[in-house]
Amino acid sequence: MEETMKKIAMGMSIRMGLVMSFCMSLLGNLIGMKNSGKFSIVGFLLSFVISTVISFAIGFLIPMGKLGAGACRRYKLQRGSLPARLLESLISNCIYTPIMTLVMVILAYRNAMRQSGGMAKISFLPMFLSSLVICFIVGYVIIFIIQPLFMKQLMKKYGVNPKG
Repeated sequence: MEETMKKIAMGMSIRMGLVMSFCMSLLGNLIGMKNSGKFSIVGFLLSFVISTVISFAIGFLIPMGKLGAGACRRYKLQRGSLPARLLESLISNCIYTPIMTLVMVILAYRNAMRQSGGMAKISFLPMFLSSLVICFIVGYVIIFIIQPLFMKQLMKKYGVNPKG
């Protein structure tokens, strides 16, 4: 059973990493488009690849399932219930989103400064904080909706009965 749970955790990390990377890269490029007036396919693909690597590293290094289960136990929440899902989504979002947003904003900021020869009239901190707020809200909603769907899919794939 422990081996099956490791496979489920690995599958969850990969799936969530890909979805979060895609959505956050798309969102970041849409925010950039608002500021620059154009959407960059190359920029989107580059940020998607980089954020995928980051999210895989986070997913493989940090045991999200164990953190969520521990938090549910601490607050006496039934896993799968709405309060438990809200808490687990928050925990996952608090770990993934700030790291991914920071790296993506650093890349966007450096790119803007490079393209403008250092003359871009943007400040890093406001750029980061505004992106973080938007990404945190969107990331939370995505995690809340997608995580249980992936979990159900993986449990079915590996023949695990969630009730048993």
